[in-house]
Amino acid sequence: MPGGADQKARASGLNRPFVASLRLCCHRGATWLGELARAARSRELSSTFSAANVRFSADGAALAPTLEEVRAAAERIAPHVKETPVHRWSGPVADHLFGPTAEVWLKLELLQVTGSFKARAALNVALSASPEVRARGFTAFSSGNHAGAVAYAAQVLGTTAKVVMLASANPARVANCKRFGAEVVIAPDGATAVRLMQQIAEDEGRMAIHPYEGVRTSEGSGTLALEFARQVPDLDAVVVAIGGGGLCSGIAATIKQLRPQCEVLAVEPQGADTMHRSFLSGRPETLERVATIADSLGPPTTLPYSLGLCRQNVDELALISDDQIRAAMERLYTDMKLVVEPGGAASVAGAMGPFRERLAGKRVGLIVCGSNIDIATLTRHLDGVVPV
Repeated sequence: MPGGADQKARASGLNRPFVASLRLCCHRGATWLGELARAARSRELSSTFSAANVRFSADGAALAPTLEEVRAAAERIAPHVKETPVHRWSGPVADHLFGPTAEVWLKLELLQVTGSFKARAALNVALSASPEVRARGFTAFSSGNHAGAVAYAAQVLGTTAKVVMLASANPARVANCKRFGAEVVIAPDGATAVRLMQQIAEDEGRMAIHPYEGVRTSEGSGTLALEFARQVPDLDAVVVAIGGGGLCSGIAATIKQLRPQCEVLAVEPQGADTMHRSFLSGRPETLERVATIADSLGPPTTLPYSLGLCRQNVDELALISDDQIRAAMERLYTDMKLVVEPGGAASVAGAMGPFRERLAGKRVGLIVCGSNIDIATLTRHLDGVVPV
């Protein structure tokens, strides 16, 4: 890789293995995400998400939600979300991986009301809308978890949601949306999904809730960090999955304000390395080809606000393979009897893989962020996995 890129990687706190890992991008055929990336760059889509407020300093730095704002968000959404439990991962496998003196704590956000962390952010955005906006309802496009969260937010507020999902969406996620009362529109591809959502927003006056960009979104995700830090104080490191950055931006910014010495370590699938590329270039990047089993971590593009918060607050970003994700899913099922979707297992894959030596002997938090997967897909992913 040219020296300029290597220098940028070091400036971002990334090491040479990370730089080398960028060569592992996928070369399969273009997917809906590539089409969605082209649509996401359009001015029309940006205006559709005008409610996704962002803020920057005069020199262009993303301004994080303050602890006071995150605490206010936590109070706002508290009646409608669960305080998800924590679980200490102990036993022979944990001792083998991290050493007998390590404390590895899992934040079980997969037990959240919609089966993922997304409920926190969607609710915070929806509850911040005016009564007039709420009455017109909400819309979103999503591979599943965000759509389910928007559907739940609408149900909580006594209004309606009309969400656009892809024909390839996991059946469990489609069922989740319908369970919360949403009208689900199925699109054959990403470009069509974006157009349909735009049309719904324009024709029906619905507010479009962005899946990962905006102050209110980061506040909502920050409530998870606030909760985790209270449940397990004095963490040395937190490992979190990263896709578009909606989860990581809030987690990282909040943790760094609560405990600056705590490392925030992010993991991203090799076949969806949008954020890695953006960390290197210092600007939003898009991918034309994405291929990973962790579809919830495969956004088509990064965006300035969530990218900015992640770059400012993440200590290191590493790539993980689909095989590493499958191994983490197997370990979560075998050791803790948890059924976890691929994106939800990414933090554990990062801890077992690229961050293993770094975490040895430390007090560590792993965010297990989603469980929306059907039995057939879970079985297919776990078939043939060799246990640790």
